[in-house]
Amino acid sequence: MALGIYISVPFCKTKCSYCNFASDVFSQAVFGRYVERVCADIGDAERIAAEMGGQIEHQVDSIYLGGGTPTVLDAGQLERIFSAVRSQFDVRPEAEHQIECAPGTLTPLVLASLKRCGVNRVSLGVQSFVDAEAAAVGRQHKRGTVLKDINHLREAGIANINVDLIAGLPHQTPGSWEFSLAEAIATGVPHLSVYMLEVDEDSRLGRELLAGGTRYHAHFVPDEEATADFYLAACEQLESAGIAQYEISNFACAGCESRHNFKYWTGQPYLGFGVDAHSMLIATTDAEAVRFSTVDVLEHYVAGADLSRTLVSRQAALEENFFLGLRLARGINLRELSAHFGGKELETARRTIAECVADKLLEEDGDSVRLTPRGRLLSNEVFQRFLLTGDVVH
Repeated sequence: MALGIYISVPFCKTKCSYCNFASDVFSQAVFGRYVERVCADIGDAERIAAEMGGQIEHQVDSIYLGGGTPTVLDAGQLERIFSAVRSQFDVRPEAEHQIECAPGTLTPLVLASLKRCGVNRVSLGVQSFVDAEAAAVGRQHKRGTVLKDINHLREAGIANINVDLIAGLPHQTPGSWEFSLAEAIATGVPHLSVYMLEVDEDSRLGRELLAGGTRYHAHFVPDEEATADFYLAACEQLESAGIAQYEISNFACAGCESRHNFKYWTGQPYLGFGVDAHSMLIATTDAEAVRFSTVDVLEHYVAGADLSRTLVSRQAALEENFFLGLRLARGINLRELSAHFGGKELETARRTIAECVADKLLEEDGDSVRLTPRGRLLSNEVFQRFLLTGDVVH
């Protein structure tokens, strides 16, 4: 089974108020040291995998640069990262080469570099086509910037484009959300990701909301019911436009689904490099798999901090099949799970399925089980029910 490669680039021009990722604004002076460390880790991948107890594959069919904003790196740094992957792995000719971009960072030099690197899929962090909404959370682009970037990508021969939108941003209304959806559809991009605003302690906006404050426009954030309505409206309108929902937050025209992200949802192996990067490989021990990750602090990563490691037991792997596989619109196939894990191991899960079907959170279709529209809105509650034992070997 071919490997997926994820590379974290934690640098941004500005830190958005809703962001809960391990990214921030740093001096360009650190970019070179970071790229050097990432490339060294890529070159050392075989040793790292062996020390973690994982089986490493050398064929790669997806490379994903995420952030942060990878396109704040200069052309030479981007090319060095892709070159490091190719020097260590056998990258298939048809491999997906994907990169995340903030609108406005696709300069002619960067765009030419992406073409030389083989990039064939770009994800634009738009979040809103309403300029005032984007500005309220710290985004620097305007609607016109996004439209120009999409045109420039197409002129460069990169047509597989994703646009990210967030439902529940400060000042968002039913009318402004309809406008963003209509604008996204009108661009003709073949893929959209729609996320509901996350409210937690890991972002400035989230902390302010939880504290009941007014900084970062927190008092203008729509309530949970309105945000859920925005999400449901997106599901309906995108489906009507021929952009089908294939995962809780992802919608695509046929053949334009993110191949790299499918690895996460279907338990395929992947290796991550950089700050707060996660990996999952088939274990060389009796465990089903091994997961390991880097630290989430830039200085500690560059200094060579140790990796965190978890062996995934058979029971934990079964649970992951449910709470990852159920994210997909097609759901999971119980017959396939039974063939791999055994019917006895599925007994408790089947009782949970029956309860969720009764609560209209899941629906069954032959051997397949999938979330209902209500289940998608309450997906975290559904996934929690499938955490049967927490049986993980450290």
